[in-house]
Amino acid sequence: METRKPIDVLAVEVIEELKKLNYAYNTVCGFRASFGRICTFASNKGEQYFSENLGKEYLKERYNCTIDYYLEPFPKNAKEAIRAIRLLGDYQLHGIIVRRIVKRKGYVKPPQFQDILTAYEHECKNNEYSIRGMRTRLQRLFFFVDYLSLRKVMDVDEITPVIISDYVLYISPKHEKSMASILTTLRVFLRFIYLNRYTDKDLSLSVPKQNKYYYPPVPSTWEPDEVKRILDAIDRGSPTGKRDYAILLLVAKLGIRVGDIKALKLSDLLWTSKSITITQEKTKVATTYPILHDVGWAIIDYLQNARPECETPYLFVRMNAPFEAFGKNANLHSLISKYIRLAGISVPPGKRQGLHSLRHSLASTLLEQGASLSLISEILGHVDSKSTSMYLHTDLNGLKGCALDPEEVLSNG
Repeated sequence: METRKPIDVLAVEVIEELKKLNYAYNTVCGFRASFGRICTFASNKGEQYFSENLGKEYLKERYNCTIDYYLEPFPKNAKEAIRAIRLLGDYQLHGIIVRRIVKRKGYVKPPQFQDILTAYEHECKNNEYSIRGMRTRLQRLFFFVDYLSLRKVMDVDEITPVIISDYVLYISPKHEKSMASILTTLRVFLRFIYLNRYTDKDLSLSVPKQNKYYYPPVPSTWEPDEVKRILDAIDRGSPTGKRDYAILLLVAKLGIRVGDIKALKLSDLLWTSKSITITQEKTKVATTYPILHDVGWAIIDYLQNARPECETPYLFVRMNAPFEAFGKNANLHSLISKYIRLAGISVPPGKRQGLHSLRHSLASTLLEQGASLSLISEILGHVDSKSTSMYLHTDLNGLKGCALDPEEVLSNG
C-alpha cells in the first residue's frame, strides 16, 4: 500500500537511493534540481504530498505534455522532468527505483476476436514456446486478424476459403521471405479454433501450401584477420572494454548465441573443469563449452577488474547504474558495430554485421579447416544439421573443388 510522505522528504530519500545504486554524480545533481522544481511547484499549489495527479499537472503546465510521453511528441527538455516524476511515483509506491523500458502501445485486439486471441495466447504458453517465439507467432497472426477486420469479418464463422486465399494473395508480395512461416502460423491457428469448437469448419485445410520457396542468403562472415582487427580495436584497459572483449570472444571462439551470453550466470562457469554449462535458450538443449585459455583470462580480467559490485547472478551487466543484466530484447548490435568502425573495416551495403556474424565466421573457418558439418552443428548448438549446411555456401575452396571442366564434360559427352 502506498505510504504518503511529504514531497521534500520523498525527494531526499530518492536522492539517497540513487547514490546507493551508484548513479553518476552529475546524474544525481540533475535529479536533485528537477525535484527542487517539482517541490516548488507543489508548494505554489498548496500541495504537501506527491501524487500522480500532481505529477501530471506539473508536466502539463510546465512542458505541455503528459506522463504517456511515448504515445505523443514532447519537448526534448521534458525528458528529465518525466523521469523525475516517475522516480518519485515509483519510490513512493514500491520503495525502490524501477528501471523502465518504454515500449510503444501494444497490439489492440479487435473486440470480435479478443477472447479467441487470448485463448490462443494461453495455448502458446501451455506449449512452452519461448517468449520470442510466441511473440513472433502472434505478430504473424495479427496480420491475418487485421486483414479480417479490413474485410468486415465479425465472427470466425464468417471466415471462408475464399477469404483465406485472398489474404495469401494480399500478403505474399510483402512478406516473400517469411511466407512459409506465416502460412504455418495461420494453419495452426485455424486448427486451434476448430479443435476448440469456435467453429465447425476445419479451415486449416484451406491454407495453401507454398510452391515458391525462399532460399536464405549466404551468411555474412568476416575473414580471420578481420575478426582479429575487431578484437584488437577494443580498449581492454577500460571496464567496458574488458566486458565487451569477453563477450566477443565467447561468440568468436565458442560460437555461443547472443541470447545465451546474456543469460549466462556466474554459477554457469565451472572453473574446476574449465567449462561453461548452459541450457540453450533457443533449443532448450543442455550444452557444455570449454573455457579456452584466452576466453578464460578475458572473463577473469572482467570479473576482477571491471564488473561492478551488484547482486544480479548474471555474468554480464550494464556498466551504468543501476548495474543489472542486459534486457531480453537487447541484441547488442551496437557493441560489435562500434568495434567494426574503430577497426576501420569497410562494410559493403547490405552486409549484416550483428554479433551473429561472428558465429557465421567461426563456422566458415571451421569448414575451411576440414571440420565436418556434424561437428560444426554441435559447436553452434544446432538441433538439425540442415541449419549448418548453409555454411557450405561460404566455403569457396570447397566449392571450387566441385567445379567441372567444360572441355572434359564435352569430350565425354
